[in-house]
Amino acid sequence: MMKKKFISIAKDVINLEIKALQKLKKNINSSFNDAAIQIAKCQSKVILCGVGKSGLIASKIAATLSSVGTPSINLSASDSSHGDLGVLSKKDILILISYSGQTAELKNIIKYANRNKILLIGIMSKKESILYKASDIKLLLPRVKEAGEIVPSASTTTQLALGDALAIAVMKFKKFGNQDFKRLHPAGTLGAQLQTVEDIMLTGKKIPFINEKLNMKKALNILTDKGLGVLIIRNNKKKTIGIITDGQIRRYNEKNLDLQLKSANEVMTKNPISVNKDILAAKALSLMNNKKITSLCVHDKKDKSKTVGILHVHNILQSSIG
Repeated sequence: MMKKKFISIAKDVINLEIKALQKLKKNINSSFNDAAIQIAKCQSKVILCGVGKSGLIASKIAATLSSVGTPSINLSASDSSHGDLGVLSKKDILILISYSGQTAELKNIIKYANRNKILLIGIMSKKESILYKASDIKLLLPRVKEAGEIVPSASTTTQLALGDALAIAVMKFKKFGNQDFKRLHPAGTLGAQLQTVEDIMLTGKKIPFINEKLNMKKALNILTDKGLGVLIIRNNKKKTIGIITDGQIRRYNEKNLDLQLKSANEVMTKNPISVNKDILAAKALSLMNNKKITSLCVHDKKDKSKTVGILHVHNILQSSIG
């Protein structure tokens, strides 16, 4: 019986927060545009600050903005009056978050921002509050009912959602894309998923090139030495014209054919599959799976017949994409 009651409480809390978000959606107006444009055009950094639960939200919004290309930091409200206000400069944007807009710890920060003409964006729910009156751009939160009536819940959900909306709006305004994201997130699953073929392909002497006229006796030695199970065949103009895989070699051996009397161009498969070095490695892996192959030639944009690298399935697996 108690378990059912817990589930009912959980659903009530979520419904309450959904209603709060619906109210927030209705509140979005031109002030949101003003805030997003100012943040996107900021030539310095964005400073966020709040107290208590709002302080935690400020920290999260700062992290989100930074992760999508807008340098941002979270300022401790309590430490700000003991020297940390020195982190603020006139080119910065200050975002203060307070549901009531009356939080005492923010008063000194408000005065400092106004005195030094630092752009102040306020996020609060009361028009009669100090923060609302002092802000250059006012982002008004809806007045909402808290879950349990005493615990900040629905109010902090609206703060968080508004912060996410700002971050994504700024990201799109700046045209911050996959390559930008990868640059800022070199580690972790997301960073790995955004790796390009160029990031992980083998290049230079690691590419198993052989000339089309090379006899297969020598070619087999190179196949063994390179350890990739594949050879890339080029003509005298160093254009890629074919590929030989260890699977082809096995099929020849099963037919009792003497490979060593043949040249590479007699054994190779013509027109090997090649991909642009700029495509996502995950897309290359999908192509390998569809074609049931373990290697891909890699070319640059200018000339598909010029192989600049080779991508083996092992490279992808080692990069954590697979």
